[in-house]
Amino acid sequence: MQKDVHALWHSVLGEIELSVSGPNFNMYWSDTKLLRFDENEALFEVRNVFIKRQFETKFDKTVREMLEKNGITSPNLTYVVQTTNKKPRISRETTSDASELISNQTSRSSGPAPSGMLPMGSSQNGLNPRYTFDNFIVGSSNDLAHSASQAVATSPGTKYNPIYFYGGVGLGKTHLMQAIGNEIVANNPEARVLYVSSETFVNEFLDYIRFKKKGFSDKYRNVDVLIVDDMQFIANKEKTQEEFFHTFNFLHQNNKQIIISSDKPPRSIPTLTERLRSRFEMGMAIDIQMPDFETRCAIINAKAGLSGVTLNPETVEYLATNIKTNIRELEGALNQLLAFADLHRVEPDIATAEGLLGSAHMSRPQHLSSKKIIDQTAKHFSLKLEEICGVKRDKHIVTPRQIAMYLLRSELHLSFPKIAGELGRKDHTTAIHSVEKIEKAIKLDFVIREQVAAIREKLYA
Repeated sequence: MQKDVHALWHSVLGEIELSVSGPNFNMYWSDTKLLRFDENEALFEVRNVFIKRQFETKFDKTVREMLEKNGITSPNLTYVVQTTNKKPRISRETTSDASELISNQTSRSSGPAPSGMLPMGSSQNGLNPRYTFDNFIVGSSNDLAHSASQAVATSPGTKYNPIYFYGGVGLGKTHLMQAIGNEIVANNPEARVLYVSSETFVNEFLDYIRFKKKGFSDKYRNVDVLIVDDMQFIANKEKTQEEFFHTFNFLHQNNKQIIISSDKPPRSIPTLTERLRSRFEMGMAIDIQMPDFETRCAIINAKAGLSGVTLNPETVEYLATNIKTNIRELEGALNQLLAFADLHRVEPDIATAEGLLGSAHMSRPQHLSSKKIIDQTAKHFSLKLEEICGVKRDKHIVTPRQIAMYLLRSELHLSFPKIAGELGRKDHTTAIHSVEKIEKAIKLDFVIREQVAAIREKLYA
């Protein structure tokens, strides 16, 4: 019977794939499983609680019709959430209260708290109780960071010490760091955990130097866990780096956990002293990347759920497809859509989203062209136009040429033959290879990712 179940559902999914868009199928249907069926119930397994709601409210009729078409009539269709998976999810997502499911990983305050002050809602250890593993949305872009964070929270000071997160703005670094701290305190209320921004550390160190204020060393060394956010801001401050080096050594030698974040890996911070760089690299440095399409969809569903709104799949896909810069902008666009819909008493559907956000947030500039992309790429790498469009295969030319092809594909959606032609190539397989190579490199190579981001930022400036 189990084999028959799998074969049946595989057949149904094949039919559905032909009738819905690719993103829709990948997001909602591809990982759905029919676990069993009988005369009383058909039981399905879906990836997360938000997809479960979509099936219960949007797709139930479609599923029922497909089953009946294949000879199955069940009065009850039941959907359950996978217990383990590698796809975007909300940890421990069995709760039905949307306010408990919402990810606060993007609701960080607008700036570091002034020296001597703690963020609103925080306790004396600087932790914000909203940042937990329970409400952190996990996807392929942050799965390693999430798993390592849970390991650190379980055994602080013994594994991955220090743990160093790096990545762009609004990707969830602060959420993960504070989630570790909150989990440690939950497991051991006596644990001494301290979260600070690097600016707070710098300001308090300056006060210690200038005004001979007491207690600085005790504050930072008499802890079990030290969490420092945005470490890049101390990079050009020699005396502060020296003080942090001694603090780091003291804590590490006493098996105290150190957690750090920055916008770059240690080796890419030019004014970081060599001895600090080596300390930061002795533990585990983890790159948190931009969330993929499925993770962005999960985030949108989570944020909408907090407002008691269930967006239709087309609207979710529209937002997730067109806003790729960072999670904060994604959240901002969603909030704008929901506020507009509420104020004007209209549905927050794809038509409203396109009308409200299309030109302001998502449409590429009318002046963006193949020539501008190629020119800007050549300029970024200090190449002449005839070099990047020429036949030379020198490495310092080939990589920029491949990046230009990738941008022509990702920003203008040109065909591969057209891309090849724009770069003076006759064989379009060269363009296919180049685009695939850069797509892979963006996930694995911080330098390539930074180069692509810098060029893209100039294109849209």
